[in-house]
Amino acid sequence: MMLFTPLTVRDVALPNRIGVSPMCMYSSIDGLPNEFHVAHLGRFALGGAGLVIAEATAVDPVGRISPFDAGIWDDAQVPGWQRVTALVDAVGSVPGIQLGHAGRRAAVREPWRAGAPLDDADAAAGAAPWPLVAPSAIPAGPGHQVPSAMTAAEISRSVQDWHEAAKRAMRAGFRFVELHGAHGYLLHSFLSPVSNHRTDAYGGSAENRLRYPLEVVRAVRDAIGEGIPLSFRISSVDGAVGGLELDDMVEVSRALAAAGVDIIDTSSGGITTDRSSDTRVRRGFAFHADFSRRIRDEVDVLTATVGFVTDARQADLLLETGDADLVLLGRQMLDDPNWAHHARLALGDDGFESWDVRFGSAVGPRHRTLARLAEAGETPLSRFEGSRVRD
Repeated sequence: MMLFTPLTVRDVALPNRIGVSPMCMYSSIDGLPNEFHVAHLGRFALGGAGLVIAEATAVDPVGRISPFDAGIWDDAQVPGWQRVTALVDAVGSVPGIQLGHAGRRAAVREPWRAGAPLDDADAAAGAAPWPLVAPSAIPAGPGHQVPSAMTAAEISRSVQDWHEAAKRAMRAGFRFVELHGAHGYLLHSFLSPVSNHRTDAYGGSAENRLRYPLEVVRAVRDAIGEGIPLSFRISSVDGAVGGLELDDMVEVSRALAAAGVDIIDTSSGGITTDRSSDTRVRRGFAFHADFSRRIRDEVDVLTATVGFVTDARQADLLLETGDADLVLLGRQMLDDPNWAHHARLALGDDGFESWDVRFGSAVGPRHRTLARLAEAGETPLSRFEGSRVRD
């Protein structure tokens, strides 16, 4: 049962290999985490996940995906995150944060409003779009705002923004940091030839396109110290004609590991919203596992896999067969915050020691009663079987 073996990365021991993938909740005002974030993230820790990663958290206000994204660009945002980390820590999970900058994919609506670019109607409602930055002045897709190509000075300031955000994350009590380098956001857009058409030291060759992400990695590593695990989420393939493929990302992963990254979190796609050149990966169970396995086999780095991991045995086999070192679940956790506890039961451990005692002391006896009733052939409908519905 490898799913429930600890994983030590640098000075941090994850109690199991189940992580909650960062998921944007679009529930902040001025980037401030609030009661929702405490409850939302705390329930996963109470549900038994060894690692709980907070959503993509903007290092700069212009790097928000939507006007309602969480942030860590200001000291005023730290106390709210301290409430989250205190709860996650108190129940035995490791609190993590994903730092991000949306780049040319910023200034859009929430996904339930189609993630469309903000417009005049949004401005009238108090959520006006803001100027975007990117490696090149190329929009993310049809209808999206044209970003400004970052100057060398702006790139340097941005690296410092990541550094300062990481320092705040340490003050907030996070013990795991991930950088969002996937899905077309700023770090990814520097890596990809689809979005990076620069001719200076930050564009052109693969080495130059990697320069800014590596500067960010080194700045963040300096901010968090040597004892904190650092993960980097990649798009293992761009999913667009002319974009990065897995061979490219193996080499990127090797460079990231050499710069101080401990875990490559393998996702895919997102470099453009233009579906006319779409070559995205077909979604299926564990559809990123081939990517995490390839990188794990060829690079001296741990890997995480994410994407339609739903079943306890499936998750366990992903680890046992060497597809990944860590499994991350997102929507599945939203559906079942106690997934980790239920997975332990499904894999044959009928003890409730892993549950918070306030829950386990009640749920354990209930499960035993349910097992006794099932063995006796009783079901919730037993009392109604053979009965006639009366008028």
